[in-house]
Amino acid sequence: MRFPVVLHTDDGVRFGVTVPDLPGCYSAGDTFDAALDSVLEAIDLHLEGLTEDGADIPIPRPIAEHRTNHDFADGVWAAVDVDISRFEGRSEKINITLPRRLLAKIDSYANAHGKSRSGFLAEAARAAMR
Repeated sequence: MRFPVVLHTDDGVRFGVTVPDLPGCYSAGDTFDAALDSVLEAIDLHLEGLTEDGADIPIPRPIAEHRTNHDFADGVWAAVDVDISRFEGRSEKINITLPRRLLAKIDSYANAHGKSRSGFLAEAARAAMR
């Protein structure tokens, strides 16, 4: 999952990082790259706390939506890729029964998008959880 982040600097060297979709999630670094590295750890810890509290992982909004916030006016935007799989819990195998026509539509849609039926259903289930 890609989270937009905004970086701010007062001296052009050290950067503070804010994750707008995770209120209270901040980080910093002595360089631009170090700030991006450190925000990954901050996001990971923040998501761990959310899931331990039983909260859902928020769906990141596009950077364009955040740019209207005056708090981020002078920031530099980036997106960081975060593996959230460890917060989704253990996988469980289930058997389901679906009407044949619905299954045919699922197969057709999945094939048209280069996916298998099981890959498409797993992706749809993950999206429904968000």
